[in-house]
Amino acid sequence: MSPKSDGATVTTAPETEVEGVDNEAVTKNLVFVAAERLFALHGFQNVSVRDITAAAGVNLASVNYHFGSKDALLYEIFRRRTVELNRERAKKLHEAIDRHAGNPPVREILAALLTPPLKWLAPDHERRISLQFLIRARSEGTDEIRKVLQTDVTHLRRFSDALLKARPDLPSEEIYWRLHFTLGMLHNNRFAEFDRLNVLSEGTTSEADVEALLGRMLAFAEAGFSA
Repeated sequence: MSPKSDGATVTTAPETEVEGVDNEAVTKNLVFVAAERLFALHGFQNVSVRDITAAAGVNLASVNYHFGSKDALLYEIFRRRTVELNRERAKKLHEAIDRHAGNPPVREILAALLTPPLKWLAPDHERRISLQFLIRARSEGTDEIRKVLQTDVTHLRRFSDALLKARPDLPSEEIYWRLHFTLGMLHNNRFAEFDRLNVLSEGTTSEADVEALLGRMLAFAEAGFSA
């Protein structure tokens, strides 16, 4: 449902929300956190502005006042979480580069790429709901989110460059394809897919052991770059 259909087109903040910057920041964060959780659990189209403000315990006008629209709020959550995730990846890659005098092996490059989102997947991780949001964003996101997913490769460039350096014997085309397949494996780790795998394996598989899952993914991806 659109913000307009929720009756939330008013953009003037309630008097209690303009008393100071601190109060506005608190309200904005309450909206952000509530929206992220609702979108992650129920899907983008199934959550209204009224749902968000009710969950956040704030005035109905707060979404439009602080973010401009429901779609703008979606994009802000997506932008902030992807920046955070990719910052963690970049830090791990830089650490691997430093450890190996500028030329880390394939497995450590892949570990820098895969470890942060897998860590977020852990049942007790504070960013688990954020990862669930990002998973939904890939299939349910707004046009603006889809455009970013299709065209922004800045965060991937550092990994492709590192892989090209680690495997100079492989044609660059092969490096890009194998990185693409690795990302496909990562993006297939949706919660519904885990449930289906559990049914297929008759209960022998579980994503709850994140370290074991990461080890399997790294072994699989590394083998792909070694073939």
